Amino acid sequence: MTDAAPSEEICFYLVDVFTDKPLSGNPLAVVADARRLSDLAMRRIAREFNQSETTFLLPPSRSGATFQLRSFTPAGVEVFGAGHNALGAWWWLADAGKVSLNGQRSSFVQEIGGNLLPVEVVSERGKVSLVVMTQSAPSFGAKIDDLAALAEALSLAEADFAVERLPAQVVWTGAPHLLVPVRSRARLDRAWPHAERLASMLRSVAAQGCYLFSLELLGAEATAHARFFNPMVGIWEDPATGSAAGPLACHLITHGLAQAGATLVIEQGYAMARPSRIEVRVHGDRVEVAGRAVVVAQGSLRIGLLQA
Repeated sequence: MTDAAPSEEICFYLVDVFTDKPLSGNPLAVVADARRLSDLAMRRIAREFNQSETTFLLPPSRSGATFQLRSFTPAGVEVFGAGHNALGAWWWLADAGKVSLNGQRSSFVQEIGGNLLPVEVVSERGKVSLVVMTQSAPSFGAKIDDLAALAEALSLAEADFAVERLPAQVVWTGAPHLLVPVRSRARLDRAWPHAERLASMLRSVAAQGCYLFSLELLGAEATAHARFFNPMVGIWEDPATGSAAGPLACHLITHGLAQAGATLVIEQGYAMARPSRIEVRVHGDRVEVAGRAVVVAQGSLRIGLLQA
């Protein structure tokens, strides 16, 4: 790879994900053509944007894929789940006419890490109206036994956890997250993690992030109300987390608190004044996460590209 001229420009876009209203949802930076960027350049650009994640679009490296997506946090950690980082990128691709929309539902394949995952773009009169992503099959991991330590790590009390209905457990559909039931929205709003203590708890159960949720809801159509913390990759709080919403739907269904096949709605981001709406459907081992997005800004990076 050779360095590009300092004057060369690379287009980027800011997309608010899991919302249909600008300046809400989860903001994502999308770099449209990252073919000439080194890994180091991607990490530095993600740090520059300082969004929870920045997604770089690349030609696929595996047969059958439409695009390869690579996503980094500001701390330079590459993430591999199919969440807002992927949905926002596909919304931009469809909105910008970079993929062909054939009829009401158009199918594609995204390459993320070592996985090839289906993506469906739903359109009305040639305009994208919904993006549906298939995540990996669910897996269930360790449960938290030391609730006192977990409560301390989250600035909560043991009594705040609703573990008599379902356990605090690691579940993943691409990224392992610790799912923690909380009794009410008011108690959920009080959560304030101690980063080092929470990171230690997450490492002890091989989890990446912590998804706190309550079954006390704001919206009539909602299934759960959630907050997400991920000190492992430098994210203090995330306003919409598709990679955790999929596991949460599987967790609720497994314990009889939601119905398989139904559209489950996870509301998130209210504590950050960035309300978000994540749709999840589970059919056996098939987990689909869906949502809308809004392209709110565009610009260009005027940089000399770095060589790895």
